Amino acid sequence: MSLRLLLSCGEASGDLYAGALTRELRALDPSMVVAGLGGPQLEAAGGQLLDDYRELSVTGLVEWIPKLPRLLAARQKLVDAARAQRPDALVLIDFSGFNFRLAPPIRRLGVPVIYYVSPQIWASRAGRLATMRAIADRVLVIFPFEVPIYEKGGVPVEFVGHPLIDLTKPSAGRDPFLAARGLRPSAPTVAVLPGSRPNEVSRILPTLVAAAGLIRYAVPDVQFVIARAPRLDDGLFDMLRTDRVGTRFTMVEGDTDTVLASSDLALTASGTATVQAALHDTPMVVVYRMTPLSFQLARRVVKVEAIGMVNLIAGQQIVPELVQDGFTADAVARDAIDILTNPTRTARIREGLARVRAKLGGPGASRRAAGAILRVVRSRQSPGVSRES
Repeated sequence: MSLRLLLSCGEASGDLYAGALTRELRALDPSMVVAGLGGPQLEAAGGQLLDDYRELSVTGLVEWIPKLPRLLAARQKLVDAARAQRPDALVLIDFSGFNFRLAPPIRRLGVPVIYYVSPQIWASRAGRLATMRAIADRVLVIFPFEVPIYEKGGVPVEFVGHPLIDLTKPSAGRDPFLAARGLRPSAPTVAVLPGSRPNEVSRILPTLVAAAGLIRYAVPDVQFVIARAPRLDDGLFDMLRTDRVGTRFTMVEGDTDTVLASSDLALTASGTATVQAALHDTPMVVVYRMTPLSFQLARRVVKVEAIGMVNLIAGQQIVPELVQDGFTADAVARDAIDILTNPTRTARIREGLARVRAKLGGPGASRRAAGAILRVVRSRQSPGVSRES
C-alpha cells in the first residue's frame, strides 16, 4: 500500500518548502507518491509535477486577471487528478487565491485537507478564517502567534516552526564568496533583493538602483550584490549597465542565502527574504510597491500596520519599511546610510532580529510538518482498507 498525496504551491518560497517537505515525507515513507502543482524544488525532491507554478505566479490584487484561464486550467488538472486516483490527503502551501478554490471540490471527494504555511489571514478580512475552517482538517503554522488566532476561530492547528531555519545555508563564507567575484570582503556590502516575480522586479528594482547611487555618494567604498531569482528575463536587469547608472552591481543568481550572509545590509522586497535576512543576522530596509489599483484595494482589506514579516513577528518595527509613495530612492538611501554608518542603530536592529529568530522554533520544521501530515492521513484510514500502488 502506497500513500498518495496531492500537493499545491504557487510561489518560489512555497516550492522551496514543498521540496523540503517532500524529502521528509519520503524519508518517513519511501513508497509515498507526492504529486501536484509545484516547481523545480518539488521535482528535485522526488515529487511528480502535474503543473508548474512558474506559469501562474504573479503579485497584486488585480494582476492575476490576465492569467485567469491558465489558473482555471491548472485547478481543473488537479481536481481531475484527484478524481482519477483519490489521494490520501491534499496538502496546500500558502497561495491562498488559488488554493482556497482548489480545496472544496477535492474535499468533497472525502480527501482530508492539510494547510501548511497558512495564508496571512490575520492581516486581512475576517472571512478568510471562516474559509479555513470550512476547507482545512488541520492547519500547520510556521509562526507561533498564528496558533491562538486559529484556536479562537475553531480551526485545528499545530505550530511546526519555520522551515527556513534548516534551509538558509550559505554556500560559502563571506571572504571567499566576495573575493571570487572581484569584491573586497572588508568593504561595506549591500544586498539588493528586488523580488522573485517579473512584475515585482519591474516596479522595485529601478528605485533600488537609484538609491544605490545615493548610498555610494555617502559611502564611497560600498559595493552592491543583486540576489537574482532564477528564471527571470534578462531584460528586467538591463538598467544595471554601468554606463546607464554609474554604479557597479554584481549579479548572483540562485544563491540568496550566501548573498545575505555576506552582506552588511539588505535592501529587500517584502516577503520570505526578510525572514532569510533575519536568520543571517543581516539588517535590512524592507520595501514594496504595487500598482495604484492594487494598493488601494489592499488598503481596504489589510488590517496590520507592518508589511515586513520580521516586524510582524517581533510585534514592533525593528527594521524600516518603505511602501508605495513612501518608497523613494531618497528614503531608501537615508535609512541605508544610517544603518551602514551608525553602529548603535545597527546593534539595535540586530537585537531585534535575535528576538525574531528565537520565536521561529528550532530546527526540524519540515520533519515535524511531515509527521503531522502522516498523523492526519493515518487517523482517517479505515482498518482493513488497502490501496494499490
